[in-house]
Amino acid sequence: MKLSEKRSNMLHGVLLIALFSCAAFYIGDTALMRQLSFSPLIIGIMLGMLYANSLRNRLPETWVPGILFSSKQLLRLGIILYGFRLTFQNIVDVGLSAIIIDAIVVIVTIAGGVFVGRLLKMDKEVALLTSVGSGICGAAAVLGAEATIKSKPYKTAVAVSTVVIFGTISMFIYPVLYRNGVLEVSANQMGVYTGATLHEVAHVVGAGNAMGKEISDVAIIVKMLRVIMLVPVLLILGYWASGAKKKLQTAAPIPWFALGFLVVIGFNSFNLLPAGVIDFINGLDTFLLTMAMTALGAETNIEKFKKAGAKPFVLALILYGWLMIGGYALVKFVAPYLL
Repeated sequence: MKLSEKRSNMLHGVLLIALFSCAAFYIGDTALMRQLSFSPLIIGIMLGMLYANSLRNRLPETWVPGILFSSKQLLRLGIILYGFRLTFQNIVDVGLSAIIIDAIVVIVTIAGGVFVGRLLKMDKEVALLTSVGSGICGAAAVLGAEATIKSKPYKTAVAVSTVVIFGTISMFIYPVLYRNGVLEVSANQMGVYTGATLHEVAHVVGAGNAMGKEISDVAIIVKMLRVIMLVPVLLILGYWASGAKKKLQTAAPIPWFALGFLVVIGFNSFNLLPAGVIDFINGLDTFLLTMAMTALGAETNIEKFKKAGAKPFVLALILYGWLMIGGYALVKFVAPYLL
C-alpha cells in the first residue's frame, strides 16, 4: 500500500472519530445531559462503544489506524493542553491543609485500590486504572494512566465506566447530604470535601453549583490541585510499567506528555495569553480528549466487558466508600490540625 493511501485511510478513521465527537458535543448540549453534568468525554466513549458493538465490522479495517491514532497521539496532546486549565497560583489559593488532604486522598486511593485489587485477584492494569480514575480526576486521569502503561482499550473503558457511575451518584448525593445537615461542616470544608473526593471535574462543578458559589469556588480549586498531582503519579507509573514489563534498558520510559502538562501549567501561571485564547485552547482540548475517549470506546465491545467481570465495579464501590467516609473524616477531624 502506498504512503498516500495509508494517510488517506488514517484520515478516514480520524474523521470518523471526529464525527462521533461532534455528535457527543451536540448531545452534551441538551438540557438532560447538562442537568446530569455528563461531559462530551463521557458521551463520546458511550458513542464509541455503541459503534464498536454495531457498525464496527461493516467498515473497512484500513480505517483502524486512524482510530488508534486518535486514542494514542491525540490523547497525549489533549493531556498536555489540559494544563491550560491550571496555574500554580491555584496551589497557593487552597492553602496547605487542602493540599495535604488532596495528597492523602490520592495516595491512599491509588495504593489502597491496587492492594484491594490484588485481594480480589483482579487484572492489575484494570485495578490500577480504576484506582487512578477514582483518586485523581476521573476519565482524564484514566486516559493519562492508559497512555503511560499502554493497557488495552477495553480496560480503559471499564475503568471509565466506574468513574461515570459513582461520580454521578456522588454529584446528586453530596448536595442532599449537605442541605439536610447530615454533613456537619462549614461551607469551606464542604468545598474541600467535594473537590477532594468527587471523581470528574464535571461532577465537582455540578455538585458545587448545586450548593452555592462559596462552596463551588473552593471545590473547583481543590479538584484542579488533584489534577496537578496527575504528573508525579504518571512519572511513577512510567517506572512501574518499565519494571513490570522487564524491559532491557537502564532507565524507565518517561511519559513526556506528563512533563509537557507540567510545563504548560507553568506557562499558564504567567497569564500571558488573553482569556479568549485560553477559552479556545480549552475548547479544542475538550474536543481532542473527546476524540480520544470515543476512539477508546470504539475498541471496546460487550464481550470484553464480560471478560472484565464484576470485580472492577466491586473495587470502585469500595473506593467510593473510602472517598465518602474517609474523605469526610479527613476534612472534619484532621484538616483543623494541619493549619
